[in-house]
Amino acid sequence: MIRRFFTGLAFAVAAGLVGAALLHLIIVLALPHFSENDAYTRVLKEGETQRFYRLTETADRAGLSKDDPFVETAVCGFDVSEGPVRLAAENTGLPFWSLGIYDGASNEVFSINDRTSPGGMLDVVIATPTQMTMLRKSLPTGISQSILVESQSGEGYAVLRALTPQASFSEAATQFLKDADCGAFQWRGRSRF
Repeated sequence: MIRRFFTGLAFAVAAGLVGAALLHLIIVLALPHFSENDAYTRVLKEGETQRFYRLTETADRAGLSKDDPFVETAVCGFDVSEGPVRLAAENTGLPFWSLGIYDGASNEVFSINDRTSPGGMLDVVIATPTQMTMLRKSLPTGISQSILVESQSGEGYAVLRALTPQASFSEAATQFLKDADCGAFQWRGRSRF
């Protein structure tokens, strides 16, 4: 009886080790598929960086879509290694808008909305620590009201959302996202630092 117990135990341990090894192998082989489909990679698949792309209710070629029929959404990938990036839009009568800034690993590093921005306008400058130091030394007059965001990683993406609780707000949301700018920040006539 003891021999049968130890035989069963050895079989269970061996089966567990083989199962764990197979599971580990499957995870390792599947990892490239999942790492190529993270949010940052999909935003980059939308097209060129430093441009907002509006999302629809059906998934686009990058696999992105908006998930709420009452929220219009646009995404923009950016890279501040060449110079700061400015995100700007004028509020066209929306009841609410919000902006989330994420690093390349999809960690939210900053968020703002119309209630917390000066005058309800979107005006954010994203820069590396070195670029931020240069900007703060001689603050250009054009960004005196801008929100300055320091980016440690240099690469990331922004998600801009506009609330449309009623159909009458759709036109304002469309115009807001259409006019939103995600581009190189011009400083002293140059965009590169």
